Amino acid sequence: MELIAANRASEEKLENFLEDNKDVEKELLLEKGYVVEIEGTIEGCFVMDTVEDGIYWLKQLYVTKNAAGSLPVLLETILALAKKKEAKQVFVHSHQPMVDVLLEALQFYPQKENKFVHDAPVEKGNWWTYNVS
Repeated sequence: MELIAANRASEEKLENFLEDNKDVEKELLLEKGYVVEIEGTIEGCFVMDTVEDGIYWLKQLYVTKNAAGSLPVLLETILALAKKKEAKQVFVHSHQPMVDVLLEALQFYPQKENKFVHDAPVEKGNWWTYNVS
């Protein structure tokens, strides 16, 4: 598994990935995101967006069905990236019960309310935070 800044990824591979995953916002991905390449194919992506100094919002976290088994490793890799960026906290909005289970296992903490992300989705789901040490 390799993380590559989306704006440095192979244009052809990125276009193939986006063609099959129409929900991914291309402009935001290219501006602030990363793609996940596994065995030469882009199998996922995410955006680490700065909310305020040291606080990040993990958005557009997506992996293909083929790569779903690598989600725990990907989340740990993302947290290592957050640590490199000297993040204090990482927020995630989850709308899938299995992702909630995974986040809890990785020591994310559920949030009763969204305190930092002002243009957050109104859709159902749960907010989680991870305190980066």
